[in-house]
Amino acid sequence: MSAWLATNLIAAVLLPPLLLVLLLTAGLIFHRRRPRLAMSLIILSTTALYTLATPWMGGLLLRTLEISRPIGVTDIQKAEAIVVLGGGRRIASAEYGGDTLNGISLERLRYAARLHRSSDLPILVTGGKPGGGTLAEGRIMQQVLLSEYGIACRWVEDAALTTWDNARLSARHLKPKQIQRIVLVTHAWHLRRALPLFEAQGLSVVPAGIQFSSARIDSILDCLPTPAGLRDSTFALHEWLGILWYKLRSFSSESNP
Repeated sequence: MSAWLATNLIAAVLLPPLLLVLLLTAGLIFHRRRPRLAMSLIILSTTALYTLATPWMGGLLLRTLEISRPIGVTDIQKAEAIVVLGGGRRIASAEYGGDTLNGISLERLRYAARLHRSSDLPILVTGGKPGGGTLAEGRIMQQVLLSEYGIACRWVEDAALTTWDNARLSARHLKPKQIQRIVLVTHAWHLRRALPLFEAQGLSVVPAGIQFSSARIDSILDCLPTPAGLRDSTFALHEWLGILWYKLRSFSSESNP
């Protein structure tokens, strides 16, 4: 089993919805022998599922990850390159006849194209083949930028399996060109984890987040569970779990030089 697969299996167990399903299942198993424990588990899992599935809670959790504001004109003028982080692929997409980008990657790529046109900065795309497939995220992003936006990438990194890999392998392309200050394009909720990893490679980072969240309650619908609300909460909890994992790994490395 690959390290990438093992890590994602562990994350799935620790995050909703699977974690809540496991708690509910445990409650049903113990309902005869330990009725109080069973009822507590059932109430906990159903309450957590309802709360995490509301758009309000999803937005609130995502907001805890946001560390920047939308990028300004003066910010981008100080940079030397744009780095776009891959966000996933659809493997063997029937309508495209092969691997293609998922919605998250396309949203990042679209914003990178916008920033490029306003600044003329060169673009580096980064992403490998986590989970298999034929084409790496970096290669697909390169193709999409050229065929759909008419923009040629300067650099393509196609081996990264994690955000840590994105930073480490991207730096290998940029440092030989004496590029030190980059615009980092990813979702606003991903920057808290991604930005320090790029800075650890000696790069100065201008965060260029997309899809900033709202924690407001504009209507009663924001307090009702939806698939999108659960998705947003899961994204946020996944990021915090990833941040914790990187901190533990960093601490372990420092303790065992």
